[in-house]
Amino acid sequence: MLKTLLDAFALISTWEVIIAMFAASVYGLVIGSLPGLSATMATALLVPVTFYLSPIAAIATIVAASSMAIFSGDIPGALLRIPGTPASAAYADEAYAMTRKGQAELALGAGVWFSAVGGIAGVLSLMILAPPLAEIALSFSTFEYFWLALLGLMCATLVARSSPVKAIAGMFIGLLVACIGIENPGGVPRFTFGLTDLFGGIEPIPALVGVFAVAQVMRAMLTPEPPPLPRRKFGSILAGQWRLTKLYRWQMTRGNIVGIIIGVLPGAGADMAAWVSYAMSKRFSKEPEKFGTGHVEGLVEAGASNNASIASGWVPSLLFGIPGDTIAAIAIGVLYMKGLNPGPTLFTEKASSMYAIYLMFIIANIMMIPLGIAMIRVAAYILLAPRSAIMPVIMLCCAVGSFAIGNNMFGVVTVATFGVIGYVMETNGYPVAAMVLGIVMGTMVEQAFVTSLIKSDGSILPFFERPIAAILAAMAIGALLWPVMVWIWRKVKQPQAAAATSR
Repeated sequence: MLKTLLDAFALISTWEVIIAMFAASVYGLVIGSLPGLSATMATALLVPVTFYLSPIAAIATIVAASSMAIFSGDIPGALLRIPGTPASAAYADEAYAMTRKGQAELALGAGVWFSAVGGIAGVLSLMILAPPLAEIALSFSTFEYFWLALLGLMCATLVARSSPVKAIAGMFIGLLVACIGIENPGGVPRFTFGLTDLFGGIEPIPALVGVFAVAQVMRAMLTPEPPPLPRRKFGSILAGQWRLTKLYRWQMTRGNIVGIIIGVLPGAGADMAAWVSYAMSKRFSKEPEKFGTGHVEGLVEAGASNNASIASGWVPSLLFGIPGDTIAAIAIGVLYMKGLNPGPTLFTEKASSMYAIYLMFIIANIMMIPLGIAMIRVAAYILLAPRSAIMPVIMLCCAVGSFAIGNNMFGVVTVATFGVIGYVMETNGYPVAAMVLGIVMGTMVEQAFVTSLIKSDGSILPFFERPIAAILAAMAIGALLWPVMVWIWRKVKQPQAAAATSR
């Protein structure tokens, strides 16, 4: 283990990795602090850059940029009441209320401090959970992988903030996209319409860039420009944070645990962790009446939770190739591109690379404190940048990056098409995250299912005979039936509630 750790230090001690981490950190802070530009979009735009980096440096950029962007979304939320990322939306009103009370430093300081603490807690969970799970995963067959992939798809519908029916519809759209091409067990062209460009299928990365980056630009161009940020000098950012750590240590711990659990669930992500933790903080608080008036307790718990989910979201990604969130979905694409194929053997054959990822997460969260403070102080200048100057640059990056993926114009068309699809879906309340999961995991579900049927000679009994497969099957079927049971329950309760009211 000591030798592996020393090898990991050697991997991340190169100038390429150090410069890549620093540059990606600054980039993530800037993108996250711009209202409406998500951490996922920041990560997706980095993918073309990773083509030219070594595997460790490429992963370092993803780790650093995503961690920083999740935190820096708190900055415009606190100063303008405009969340920079979806994860910041949960407590933007609370942070803005603190700013109105003259406590902007306390609100932003809590954001950077507890985000860093939560991020390190998430790394520890990754280090503790991943190795034993990898040993269990080595005994998995295609039967277990099928149910695991199906469970991941179902989890996306369980945690969706929109209608579960719409989440399932979005997931099926993604599965339909995953069917395109000839990369299927039968090797038969499907939905190619005679276009040779579609024979290779739709790559997940252009689809991700389209639905998150291009769709966001389209939304931004159709909404009013946010008000300009008034210039303001800040005092000490970290003053009082140690007192808050001691005062709200249980809330911080609870936020870390909730973030780790939600991060491990495929499809959940940092924004869901932040919403759940803020709701729990209000539910179990001794002073719930203070929430919404500028009370720091919710910021402590939600801030710790969203960054804890970032690292723990890599657990299913590294073990099974199942993304814990959309950022992890992008990371999986980069891992495959760099020859670090996700799976349990990754922890045995390339253990030093795994330890390097652990160390990069720890370093990124330590760097967050000084760089985050610096970002808060220059936020006034960054937030003054007009939308008309930012959006064309983002579109240019999307076009250049999509062209570089396949070195042809088809990538650009793919990004543009999925930008329109993403915009239409979100406008009508269909979660694009569910579609992305369908695209990323569709091939895995189909191949595991078909391979299992071949092994069992067409019998479905082996899908339920193995103990782990039976447990995963019960969980997946339960997740599938949950929206139906909720719908039936509401239909039964509505007449009863109406009858009670009439009395």
